[in-house]
Amino acid sequence: MSSEFTTEMIRFAERLADEARVILSAAMNETPNVELKSDKSYVTETDKAIEARLREIIDEDYPQHGILGEEHGSRDLDADYVWVLDPIDGTAPFVAGIPVYGTLIGLARGGRPWLGVIDHPASDDRWVGVSGGMAVLNGARVRTRPCADIAAALMTNSNPDFFNGDDRARFDALRAQVTYTQYGGSCYAYGVMASGRTDLAADGGLDPFDIFAPAAVIEGAGGVVTDWSGGAIDLNWRGLVLAAGDKALHDKALGVLAGG
Repeated sequence: MSSEFTTEMIRFAERLADEARVILSAAMNETPNVELKSDKSYVTETDKAIEARLREIIDEDYPQHGILGEEHGSRDLDADYVWVLDPIDGTAPFVAGIPVYGTLIGLARGGRPWLGVIDHPASDDRWVGVSGGMAVLNGARVRTRPCADIAAALMTNSNPDFFNGDDRARFDALRAQVTYTQYGGSCYAYGVMASGRTDLAADGGLDPFDIFAPAAVIEGAGGVVTDWSGGAIDLNWRGLVLAAGDKALHDKALGVLAGG
């Protein structure tokens, strides 16, 4: 993969993030009209408008690329490159006016997270990363922090209600071993992991559009993102995610989740 193509894709992903930020920023101080989807999750007109605009730009500039979006479905998922879009990650916080929501723009290569943008307009923060390459926050390089001791780890979780009974018990076993668990951070929690502020993230009920961009950013910053069995995240995956800034910590957390 040429560095010129990587740079081109980063610039394009940031262009998409700029477009999303204009729409989301304009709606942040308004009370949204809310619909319930079939899975009982929220969706707003802002979610739909952002994704529609991003898809329009992708279709114009890279029609050969596939798209997987939360609100408007998918096309060409067998393409070499697939854009994975979550127009508002944290729609419930957005509805509630709690500013931990943002836009996730991922680019899959060979079905795996490769490039990602976490754009967080409420704090004027943007993380950009390439898996196995680099990650930046507002243009400055970031790295995950070393933490091999699970008892010293700070963990995040978006919402424990997303676990079923068995998975909740496994999560509770991990929670009992870390030093502290912070809840409700949505995509912002994954950004701060890339910046070396937290150590673990354990979440459930996720889809590819929830995790592809954060995975690329965290892996670009030196961390690791898998499912709870250590398996890779791909476009067909759905469910449980374990992210860690330190690979040794990730291995230990997997052991706890497996009952070891």
